[in-house]
Amino acid sequence: MSDKYELARAVTLQPSAAAAAKLEAQQKLYVRDRVSLLLDEGSFIEDGQLANALGRGLPADGVVTGQGLVDGRPVLVVANDPSVKAGSWGALTVEKIVRVTERALAAELPIFWLIDSAGARITDQVALFPGRRGAGRIFHNQVALSGKVPQICCLFGPSAAGGAYIPSFCDIVIMVEGNASMYLGSPRMAQMVVGEEVSLEEMGGARMHCTVSGCGDNLAVDDADAIEQAKLYFSYLPTCWREQPPAMAALEPSVELDDESVPEQESVPFDMHQIIDGVVDEDSFFEIKPLFAAELVIGFARVDGHPIGVVANNSAVRGGVLFVDSADKAARFISLCDAFNVPLLYLADVPGFMIGSAVERQGIIRHGAKMITAVAEATVPQLSVIVRKAYGAGLYAMDGPGFMPDACIALATAKIAVMGPQAAVNAVYAGKIAEISDETEREDFVTRMRAEYEQDVDLMRLASDLVIDAVITPAELRSQVQARFAVLVGKSRAVPAKRHGVPPV
Repeated sequence: MSDKYELARAVTLQPSAAAAAKLEAQQKLYVRDRVSLLLDEGSFIEDGQLANALGRGLPADGVVTGQGLVDGRPVLVVANDPSVKAGSWGALTVEKIVRVTERALAAELPIFWLIDSAGARITDQVALFPGRRGAGRIFHNQVALSGKVPQICCLFGPSAAGGAYIPSFCDIVIMVEGNASMYLGSPRMAQMVVGEEVSLEEMGGARMHCTVSGCGDNLAVDDADAIEQAKLYFSYLPTCWREQPPAMAALEPSVELDDESVPEQESVPFDMHQIIDGVVDEDSFFEIKPLFAAELVIGFARVDGHPIGVVANNSAVRGGVLFVDSADKAARFISLCDAFNVPLLYLADVPGFMIGSAVERQGIIRHGAKMITAVAEATVPQLSVIVRKAYGAGLYAMDGPGFMPDACIALATAKIAVMGPQAAVNAVYAGKIAEISDETEREDFVTRMRAEYEQDVDLMRLASDLVIDAVITPAELRSQVQARFAVLVGKSRAVPAKRHGVPPV
């Protein structure tokens, strides 16, 4: 074997002393150590290792690509090397990434994106930017891969300018706090172009994206934590849309539900995580976007070892009301579950969608329609549980009876109505109430009207009219969910006779 080859290989397989010191100071792992943590030992097969081997200081042209196994399942990997010109893209970088996406399309294999890149090299822009096999082809192929195979992104450092679209097209983005960032224009560019003085963390830091913009999904404390979260996330999904999600050994829930689990008084907030823990297998709930729009809880879990997706209102945060962000959060997750054959469990305790001029200007109607569209289009097994209340369009958004869930069941104290009793009486009898001058008489009238309203929407009446399929106690909820999902295995999923719908947003 030639000395030239040995030298090129040696340079490619390890960072320089200066680069290694910089990575250590940033508390980052070397790119090949990241790949080793992700993949089963000895399973990695690398392609294009000697890209740009004749160039100076550009080992592998700054990106490691190839195939390996994660828990015995085949995956593809794209991993930027921040020790090579800050992980920036050259023409061969782009070609290597395009080839991985083409392989993913042909073989229907998942891609793990390990991103840490300063963006394109301006010196290579003609070769990498505008052409048919330029950077645009990466994004084009990612869109083609969406819903076909899982695309999982760990963001360890920057993802700048056009490169920021790689995470945006992935199914999940796990960002390392303190190191990860994502932005179209840097703080320096913002200062030059629009006169804004802003820090990198404020502009596109990990916590900002995971709490404010929603572009990030989950925070990680370091590189190893991000990779561990990515592997855990993948454990709930099939390798492609044609397969079923992998099952594991069944476990009992960590919490036993009883009549005290859900406060009957709907004005008393409670944490829906307790109900989730009482329904799903112990320690199986993997929450997604826990810091963003927390009035709605989403995530994967297992029931009897089989993966499900959970969509749940959380009255402990902003009363569980649906806002623009929570509607978007739900819509995307529902579509994700439907794409990869993951059954959906809705746990409803929702007053409805938020009202007021602020949310109207944000487009609450269109964003709410986006969530409702996702619910209506999903064909996986779906079970809707009215835990305490479902008012107005909130009932529709949580897969109420009109949206053809495989079952809609309710706890015995639950309420389903256009609106709550207090709001309804005020809406209908506002003029009459104002005319009653005597305070006692006025209170008696309001109490009487509320009682009549509650009788009109009584849960047993809805069950008697076959609006809901069962009325149960909290203690029965786990067994009901188990049994109902068990009989839905193999559910026929009809595809509508059209190209696609037109999304509201």
